[in-house]
Amino acid sequence: MLQKLTSILKSERKLAVGLMSGTSLDGIDAALVEISGAGENTEVKLIEFDTTPYSSEDREQLIELCSPSSSTVEKICRMNVVLGERFGEAALNVIQKAGYQPGDIQFISSHGQTIYHWPEERSTLQIGELANIAAKTGILTVGDFRPSDMAYDGQGAPLVPFVDALLFSHETETRVLLNIGGISNLTVVPALSNRNRAFSAFDVGPGNVLIDGAVRRLTNNKQSYDKNGEMAKQGKVHLELLETLIQEDGFLTIQPPKSTGRELYTEDRLDKILVRAEKLNLNPNDTIATITAYTVQMIAESLDKFIHKDHAINQLIVSGGGAYNETIMDGLKDALSYKVSKMDDIAFDGDAKEAIAFTILGNQFLHGETNNLPTATGASKQVVMGKMALPS
Repeated sequence: MLQKLTSILKSERKLAVGLMSGTSLDGIDAALVEISGAGENTEVKLIEFDTTPYSSEDREQLIELCSPSSSTVEKICRMNVVLGERFGEAALNVIQKAGYQPGDIQFISSHGQTIYHWPEERSTLQIGELANIAAKTGILTVGDFRPSDMAYDGQGAPLVPFVDALLFSHETETRVLLNIGGISNLTVVPALSNRNRAFSAFDVGPGNVLIDGAVRRLTNNKQSYDKNGEMAKQGKVHLELLETLIQEDGFLTIQPPKSTGRELYTEDRLDKILVRAEKLNLNPNDTIATITAYTVQMIAESLDKFIHKDHAINQLIVSGGGAYNETIMDGLKDALSYKVSKMDDIAFDGDAKEAIAFTILGNQFLHGETNNLPTATGASKQVVMGKMALPS
């Protein structure tokens, strides 16, 4: 084991696969990257990116696991192993797509699939067994990052801001990195020239989770998401319902650091929204337009409430599935006075961002260097997050 680790750490250039499955439950993102250095000397280059979609059956089973009322210990145990196999397959797929062999890869770093996140009790659970990923691929695998932060009174999330600060600092511009996956989260990266640099990062609230759920319900599973925001674009926002949704969302009033997930934006919550929309005689497009506006307004109000008073923002850079929803992007451009850009136009494929981030977090772990951002998670100190599984 020590020989294997020593060999990896001595490598000037490492090939690594990052694996990410988010709250939207659309599939497993896999990024094959070339990475060198560690800490401030980290350099990363995306070589290949691939997404392995979940089957409708897998997605429904995962949704069940995210609710205590429909989950069981047996279901969690089974899906932990099933997802470990799925994650391993996703890693092998991106390796093959890039023209490499598993033996060429130094390590895999997996976020896993969050099924319950409970920061009030310093508890969280990500499944997708690391041992199964390592056995399936024959590659050293790192993962299960969140608990180490929570052990030091952190929220265990968001984790990507550590990478945002590392990769996206600009000499003169203060940037906001916004990821719109199932949940929206943001990171403020102050300009390097700012002597009082203070990073801020937190979960904002719903991203695509409620939009995707509503689309599935209203199209009888013929669509799993609102492609390009077309349904929302054709609908009309019901302002009274929108105002009610914002007023009832207590997450907006919580001071950062804060994190959330499907345990707050549940299927039951979506049910209530759809019942209200039906009582108001909203057609499907109007309903989707209103829920989409809910996502946009939560982002805009969070920026105004927690960021704008302390930071003069130059640019908002958007990644995740929401960056391809034109209605969301247009809404953000209308709501904000500064430039709004896609990650694709700044650095690399925005869909790959979080998977890339986990290769960096895994690399930090292997080097024994800290990989959390306490101003984002609320942890009492910087810690080395992660666990490791070795193949036999």
